[in-house]
Amino acid sequence: MFGRWYLLKPGVTICGVPVTVGRLIALASVPLILPLYFLMLLPCFVFLPKLGPIPRVYISNPACRRYRLTNRRVVIEHGTSGKIYGEVSLDQFDAIEVQVLPGQEWYPCGELIFFKGKVETFRLSGVSRPETFRQTCLKAQRSHVSVRRALDREPVGA
Repeated sequence: MFGRWYLLKPGVTICGVPVTVGRLIALASVPLILPLYFLMLLPCFVFLPKLGPIPRVYISNPACRRYRLTNRRVVIEHGTSGKIYGEVSLDQFDAIEVQVLPGQEWYPCGELIFFKGKVETFRLSGVSRPETFRQTCLKAQRSHVSVRRALDREPVGA
């Protein structure tokens, strides 16, 4: 929603600097957006201060997540606990499409949609710099498949 507002183009140019409605909204929304940004980075909430033998209460923040690419899979996991929310093996896709939703074009982010043939097998939402991550995932997938094929072949002279 905010990204759509920030893209509003009407405005004027003052001393060579474009002053658009979107830029003014972006400036005005900083006090609202900054806490939301840090909320996504915060791994957990602490509700009690340390009071003698009484333990602190920690509640995990589900909005804090990261995407991890390993040599076997792509994983969505919690920022600190490592709890896995979703995963796709490098064998389970052969193509990745980048879809930039309305409002995401202002931020450098988008959706990565993983396909096996024409079937969607996995989706990553709000990926920062999606084209770069897409290329990295495809290179890892190609390497993984090539190694699998090489291991499945019989050795020469056997």
